[in-house]
Amino acid sequence: MNHLFLGTIVGLALGFALAFGGLGQMLIVALFGGLGFAGARALAGDLDFSGYLRGLRSHR
Repeated sequence: MNHLFLGTIVGLALGFALAFGGLGQMLIVALFGGLGFAGARALAGDLDFSGYLRGLRSHR
């Protein structure tokens, strides 16, 4: 998917959330959108959290 198209869709979704729900609801939509994006990238293998998890385990 083209980055410009994806950015437009995300902007429209956040705009609708702001227009019909207010600032708090827009921030919730943005938060869960970001979490969903990160989760999808992790499942696709594009993100590697092993360095962060290894760092957390070594500090204990």
